[in-house]
Amino acid sequence: MLGGEEEEELLFQTSSKKKRVPRIIDDDDDEMEVSRVTTAKRSNNKRKSSGTGASSNLSGGNSTNKSSKIQSSSTSGRQLGIGSFFNKDPQKRSKVEEEKEEVSSAIAPTGEEEREEEEGKEKEAKKAKTSETGSSSNGTSAATNGNNKSHDLRPHDDIPANKTSEAPQSSKPPCTYCKRSSDDPRLKIFIGDPPNANDEFITLADPSLSVLSADQESALDDVPQHKITGFSVYDKNHHLCHFDTGLVEKNVELFFSGWVKPIYDENPDPSDGIPTRQLGPINSWWIAGFDGGEKALVGFSTAYAEYILMDASDDYAEIMASVQEKIYLSKILIEYLEEFPAATYEDLLNKIQTSVPPQSIGCTSFTEDSLLRHAQFIVEQVESYDQYCDEDEDLLLVSPCMRALIKLAGVTLGKRLSSRRPHQPKVKKTKQTKATTTPLVRDIFETFFKNQIDNKSSSAPRRRRCGVCETCQQPDCGKCNACADMIKFGGTGRSKQACVNRRCPYMAVQTAEEEEDNDAADPDLKNVKDLKSPSKKIKKIKTKVEWIGEPDFVEGGKSYYTEVLINNKEKVCLYDVVSVCPEVPDDPLYLTRIMSMYEDSNGKKMFHGWWFHRSTDTVLGETGDPRELFLIDDCEDNPLGAIMDKVEVEYKPPVSNWFMCGGEEVSDDEKEIEEDGKTFFVQKYYDQSLARFEDIPSEYIRYLISDDAHPPTDGFIPQCASCERRNHMKTVHSAVPINKIESEKPKITNYSSFQLNEESYSIGDCVYLSPHTYSFPNVKKTSGTAANKKQKKEEEEFDESEYPEKYRKVSDYVKGSNIDSPSPFQIGQVLEIFSKSLGGKLIDNNKIVHIKLRMYYRPQDTHKGDEATAQYDLNLLYWSDLVTTVVAGDVVCGKCFVKFKEDITEDIDSYFSNKPNHFYFVEAYCADTKEFEDPPVHAMNKGKGKGVSKGKGKGKGPAKGSKESIATTSTDDDKKDEITPDSSFKKLRMLDVFAGCGGLSEGFHQAGVADSCWAVEIDEPAAQAFRLNNSQTTVFTDDCNILLSLVMEGAKTNSRGQLLPQKGDVELLCGGPPCQGFSGMNRFNSREYSQFKNSLVISYLSFCEYYRPRFFLLENVRNFVSFKKSMVLKLTLRCLVKMGYQCTFGVLQAGQYGVPQTRRRAIILAAAPGEKLPHFPNPTHVFSPRACQLTVVVNDIKYEGSIRMDSAPYRTITVRDSMSDLPHIKNGSAVRSMNYNGEPHCHYQRLMRGNQHQPVLYDHICKEMNPLVAARMRFIPIGPGSDWRDLPNKCIRLSDGTTAPKLQYTHHDKKNGRAKNKSLRGVCPCATGQPCDSSYRQYGTLIPWCLPHTGNRHNHWAGLYGRLEWDGFFSTTVTNPEPMGKQGRVLHPEQHRVVSVRECARSQGFPDTFRFFGTILDKHRQVGNAVPPPLAKAIGLEIKRSVEKKDK
Repeated sequence: MLGGEEEEELLFQTSSKKKRVPRIIDDDDDEMEVSRVTTAKRSNNKRKSSGTGASSNLSGGNSTNKSSKIQSSSTSGRQLGIGSFFNKDPQKRSKVEEEKEEVSSAIAPTGEEEREEEEGKEKEAKKAKTSETGSSSNGTSAATNGNNKSHDLRPHDDIPANKTSEAPQSSKPPCTYCKRSSDDPRLKIFIGDPPNANDEFITLADPSLSVLSADQESALDDVPQHKITGFSVYDKNHHLCHFDTGLVEKNVELFFSGWVKPIYDENPDPSDGIPTRQLGPINSWWIAGFDGGEKALVGFSTAYAEYILMDASDDYAEIMASVQEKIYLSKILIEYLEEFPAATYEDLLNKIQTSVPPQSIGCTSFTEDSLLRHAQFIVEQVESYDQYCDEDEDLLLVSPCMRALIKLAGVTLGKRLSSRRPHQPKVKKTKQTKATTTPLVRDIFETFFKNQIDNKSSSAPRRRRCGVCETCQQPDCGKCNACADMIKFGGTGRSKQACVNRRCPYMAVQTAEEEEDNDAADPDLKNVKDLKSPSKKIKKIKTKVEWIGEPDFVEGGKSYYTEVLINNKEKVCLYDVVSVCPEVPDDPLYLTRIMSMYEDSNGKKMFHGWWFHRSTDTVLGETGDPRELFLIDDCEDNPLGAIMDKVEVEYKPPVSNWFMCGGEEVSDDEKEIEEDGKTFFVQKYYDQSLARFEDIPSEYIRYLISDDAHPPTDGFIPQCASCERRNHMKTVHSAVPINKIESEKPKITNYSSFQLNEESYSIGDCVYLSPHTYSFPNVKKTSGTAANKKQKKEEEEFDESEYPEKYRKVSDYVKGSNIDSPSPFQIGQVLEIFSKSLGGKLIDNNKIVHIKLRMYYRPQDTHKGDEATAQYDLNLLYWSDLVTTVVAGDVVCGKCFVKFKEDITEDIDSYFSNKPNHFYFVEAYCADTKEFEDPPVHAMNKGKGKGVSKGKGKGKGPAKGSKESIATTSTDDDKKDEITPDSSFKKLRMLDVFAGCGGLSEGFHQAGVADSCWAVEIDEPAAQAFRLNNSQTTVFTDDCNILLSLVMEGAKTNSRGQLLPQKGDVELLCGGPPCQGFSGMNRFNSREYSQFKNSLVISYLSFCEYYRPRFFLLENVRNFVSFKKSMVLKLTLRCLVKMGYQCTFGVLQAGQYGVPQTRRRAIILAAAPGEKLPHFPNPTHVFSPRACQLTVVVNDIKYEGSIRMDSAPYRTITVRDSMSDLPHIKNGSAVRSMNYNGEPHCHYQRLMRGNQHQPVLYDHICKEMNPLVAARMRFIPIGPGSDWRDLPNKCIRLSDGTTAPKLQYTHHDKKNGRAKNKSLRGVCPCATGQPCDSSYRQYGTLIPWCLPHTGNRHNHWAGLYGRLEWDGFFSTTVTNPEPMGKQGRVLHPEQHRVVSVRECARSQGFPDTFRFFGTILDKHRQVGNAVPPPLAKAIGLEIKRSVEKKDK
């Protein structure tokens, strides 16, 4: 036997019948894949390779070359061959120059071919006479309508994406076989067969190719397998052709020539091969795997044998390199998606761009154009790979990045799965780390999911099919598990699953899109319930009611009792809890506490009940404990006859050592048991409007404890605590005057103060007012209207022959525009508080408090208008003598503080940052003269150095009260609002899990609420960035599950010797656990349960349950609150409530807290028992209303939160504010540190620069885009709303010397019609309503072909290659700024590049002193994944206020 000990054996499968199968299979870049492609089978939940798979391990890209063998079948008796290595750097044979002239004459067209061409011309001439409207097929190719055309637009793989030249206009018809124009300079001619070449059947008889010994015979049906080197593939006209462009599948006869070698020969040198001519025609081509994980093993099948390709000829090498490129890209993508199934399109581009191609492929790097160029082939490989997944296993095809690629490239699905055959290579799946959970968290999830799974069918959900694609039309195989269960194959028919050969990719992708859209879409508020629940409708039943004893007292015609007998057996007393029959039979019994019982004058026996909420009545829904009740502020009168029975409700206060009970086993008393309808417990108060679970107020507790809730004594009048609280809340929202003072005016009553929304206002205070309270004179509102009109006029007058896609800009709205942003609050100083009276009685009903105000100007309220906004500080005002009178309850929105600048003892930036709601003025403004002047003396009065900035203006003020009294009042209130200095506030010890680079921690540091003592971040570059900015923090780079497991086992240090936090150490726990997709989690099958319980959300909740911190924060994407019908949110809140935490949730818009970016984040806040649960912070900056949809709908009930939305103290931060001062850089700039080259232009830039001793700008670097993308960016106009639709259609020379061709429009567009100059607008037959034809794909054009191809289906791809608007804001900052990514508007407003790392950091609110670590993509990822520090600061200040309230 031939061979060596080091050699492994490779199994090659053979087929008994080699038969050409006519199939039409589209592929991108004219690339059609095989009619017979080996794919990998997946079993036991382990995925195996597809057509991109390897004979060795598919993920073994770095492994050494492996040898192969031939395994004989039991019937053939074939001898085992020698294992051989496939050479990665083969020698290439030289051209056969001497045959060139001979071949050129041999390929002249025959007379028959000339006649066919003439007939084609006649047919084309007839079609030209048809009407214009009826000739939508004029633009279609000859391949589509069967006629020749004047020029060929089909691109070719032999020209790399960045080296594509323009296809010339040609009058000659295309080749009948390869469909290329005969004068196309890209067309290559086959130079001839090897010298002394044999025919195929003669070569196959050569004994040197045999691997059998002399005494062995081959089976008749055993197809020979050989290798071929120095090969070229060509058609009957001797044109070199792409075998992967669908020609084989369309029955075009392709032949190949080269040197044939034995299957065991690993040397690609043709010198010892057998020269062979015109092998074929090719019946099919296929992929057998990879040699060592890099070079794909591609093979041809003919009627006589199978040939594995080695090295191509010099003329054919470029074409073959393209085939190897797309196969290797498929391998990279499948391996990446196996490890990161939730990857986004930007993540995928990052992976592609950072992957180094092997030398055998022949390209230096992968680009986005490479991905789009081969998208059809790649998607088909993923389809093939998914074909063998388990029934309940997620398809790679529905991952976010694949769906984005399918949409962007316009890929056709479901075309080739019918001819796949299984193969052995495997992909190594990254095993998911098992979540470390505490017993309490584990018990909750196991109990809930067990109930759900038990109530559901064990079968997977039925997969939908479109019934149109080739996959749906395949026959059932009769062999898979799904077929085995079908009735026609003898099964039960219960699973109702489609055959694995008929799993429709279209419907899989559509279902995933629908689920994502449902999670991501803003809620539809038309069909949701109001927050204010209506009175409970009860059903009166035949219950006998009899009073016990005499009435305790009589009042208002009502006789009050303390005891009653129900149905002659059940005695019900005051404060007992009873069940009440609902009017709707399907509703559970209502539960209420009796606060009083009475009989009215009509003899009706009634009771006043204080309702409880079941868990199902709260946001918890079905996830709650069925025995747990929640106290609410809702009560009403009901007939005693509606009472069903008396129930027991136990109050469960937190245990005394609650903070140290984390991680303990759940006792039998704490475990969830079935509801018996008799016993319940209560431990929290529930605010229905805000979905807040809080500790029960102290005034309520006495009604819950049996010892304190005894019946009243004689003379006691029953009172309802719920009624008292509700009445109090009604008065809170009305202005109430306080402290009456003397008044000289008749019918006027003056006061020194008033109260509104639990805030006291006195004379001299400054207040926020609704934006339209006062109309300032001579206000100039520009808002760029003139520039916008000029730009719009230019767009209407564009030349469509030069800008053929500009017609798509049909909407005036530009995403990221601030044109609809509201105005900030107006500010006034209270000069007088009064109410109108008549005969000593107040009038005007509830609107009784009037206030006289002195108004302050903001810079934009002066004659300078909005143009002055960016130049001045955010908290700058101008003194004025304008006075107005308003109704306090209608316009007052809060309290603020105004000082004269010289009264401020600190620098202005610190004054702004450390003291919220503080403003200053330097000058006064006169609207009549439009001049700025010194303020009056009394306005500049410093008093005692306390900042007296609120005096009377030019003699106008309150009737009573002096300037000194005003100063004293304002100074006292000013002190009240100041944040507690860090020296007196004891900062919380914080653990930051999933810390990233530290955005949350940075914001909490700025708020002065916590010290980052520990941080957990598994990504090494992000962890290093955290260390750079927090040198005193212990940063763990271990898996969080491993760390928690160590602590729960009693370990004090980890493997690196770092001290681990112990119980009682952590006071504030914050983090943003990644929430990957759980496809179909509303189904609750066993796999989904396993996937979710091992998610990082569960691990993070276990951290909380073990450490029991005083405060807890979970941050995530906005979709977290709606993900899978809000199930993840409800389960998270369920865990926190079970632990004993007070908790709430909401959605915040980061742009409303001082960053120039729209970024909605879901926030869950929790506080330990006894603490004050923080409220969500009110916005500090106005922002675009389009981006401020923060309503959450859970269980068909909407929750809007308590934050005000109409306005805010400060204006919007714009792109100009964030980065107009940064130095000019070019595409690909990599200078990591530089000087600023100038002073900051605005307030925000000063805040970002900070107080650096030696100002140095770091990380002002940007990604380098390839020459084609750089050219596109250069041609994007400078102006608001510019994007790819503004690109000119022209042929240009790129920076690398190659040429980008002009985009050719070949078809009539049914939707958009023709241009004004009657030119076509379609680039693919799909524009006419026909199926897509990938042969019309064009690459390397200035206008990306894929965008007009699919633009009609995707909002014209508005924003791709878009420029930021100076006066607008960033879209959500992503982890990898790509012009064709999800957030495509990533180009600098004026410079021809994508935004830099520092510009993205400023869009997130990171100060310039904050450092990032790693490569440029690492830094972009750190910025994009971070929580904006200004948002974190606002939340931190609320936590700080809660701590201070509790301490007081």
